[in-house]
Amino acid sequence: MAIVDRGPNGAWGFRRAGRAGTVALGVLALALALVAGAHEEAAAARMIPESFADLAQKASPAVVNVYTKRVSRALSRSGPRGDQRTPDDFFDFFERYFGRQFPAPDREQQSLGSGFVVEPDGYIITNSHVVEQADEVRVRLSSGKDYKAKIVGTDPKTDLALIKIVVDKPLPILKLGDSDKVRVGDWVVAIGNPFGLDHTVTAGIISAKGRVIQAGPYDDFLQTDASINPGNSGGPLLDLAGDVVGINTAIAAAGQGIGFAIPTSLARGIVTQLREKGRVVRGWLGVVIQKVTPHLAESFRLESAEGALVADVDSDGPARKAGIKRGDVIVSFNRTRIREFSELPALVANTAIGSTAEVQLIRAGKMKTVRVIVGELKEETAAAEPARQQSDLGLVVEELTPDLADRLGVKSGVIITDIAEGSPAAEAGLRPGDLIVQINNQDVASLEKYRAVTRDLKRKDLVLFLVRRGGSTLFFTLKIG
Repeated sequence: MAIVDRGPNGAWGFRRAGRAGTVALGVLALALALVAGAHEEAAAARMIPESFADLAQKASPAVVNVYTKRVSRALSRSGPRGDQRTPDDFFDFFERYFGRQFPAPDREQQSLGSGFVVEPDGYIITNSHVVEQADEVRVRLSSGKDYKAKIVGTDPKTDLALIKIVVDKPLPILKLGDSDKVRVGDWVVAIGNPFGLDHTVTAGIISAKGRVIQAGPYDDFLQTDASINPGNSGGPLLDLAGDVVGINTAIAAAGQGIGFAIPTSLARGIVTQLREKGRVVRGWLGVVIQKVTPHLAESFRLESAEGALVADVDSDGPARKAGIKRGDVIVSFNRTRIREFSELPALVANTAIGSTAEVQLIRAGKMKTVRVIVGELKEETAAAEPARQQSDLGLVVEELTPDLADRLGVKSGVIITDIAEGSPAAEAGLRPGDLIVQINNQDVASLEKYRAVTRDLKRKDLVLFLVRRGGSTLFFTLKIG
């Protein structure tokens, strides 16, 4: 081994340490090689896990099977003459719009889903659509024990629900992690009960973040290729530390390896409110907004197709009181830049009621700043929020102006101004420009009436539309996804 030494003239030199030094050098080199190899192996382990077994073993006891029962009237599958079997949806349609044509017994409907324990005393997170309209909700633990559950609260707008079971000893729990720190490409693990197969474990990566899939007004999904199937709804999506980063909730029916989870950054506040209040309180601005397309950006003299275009302003809402007008383009809310119009509703919803928000907007090509006192979004006014107002239907509608009513030759009504691609409305054949005359045999002469008729529509409902298109009047049926 060569040891550095200082010579008589002050210059640095080397002297031999002999045979022992050479051995020491070899040992040191070997040690360094082993350390480097260990680091490389550790890095490789982080990139490609050797196994998910430990994670699955630790997390699975906190994952539960959620199943519900609901008794509903059902029409017989036999036709009026008893000689033809027809799908239930056909008879549901005729019962709703033409009255019961023949008797049928009640039937019990069952649904399966997943959930996970977040508090040792029995609080469980799942999806709203798993437990909605249920007459009874039950939970089965990994141990096989079965409990009747109470619905603490649901939030259909984010598809989250909190349920509670009474237990005699603390339960294993899963911790809510930070979904904001998850990166595209990170490994994740899903655990749930697809098709009733208890505690199925699948793995994949985060494929994308911030996905908008027209599921509700506050879409901000994590996309993953970890296999998610019917029955996984409400189950956890875990990072490699075993923390929950998402709640599995939806799949792309037309594709494989495309699943969606509600990020914990959104879920955490919702769950807290459900536990404390049984409901969710949200901020309200009182505007109808729409996407800024390149053509609209050019028309409104914008430098880029960003922001939220104000299509209408509620007459009694906070926005009108602050001076926000139709045609304004909101580009910032409380100093958070608005790139996509879909980002604004969540920002407003998470703002404290009664607080003052700073809104930057562009009006006639000039930047303007206004201050808005945020109101509370009431259930009866929830439909007044934007373009996402009827996201279950996929429709954006506006009330006819007197001038437009005169040109169409009608007295009043509600006109479709936009339809989301792939939505139930699009699949039903409705088009922008269609004038809605009736919904479920009820006249729709105003936006207020439209909101009243559609407010109580639920997932799986079959809806009958009567619309005027050109000089014709047509019926359309639409099934809410």
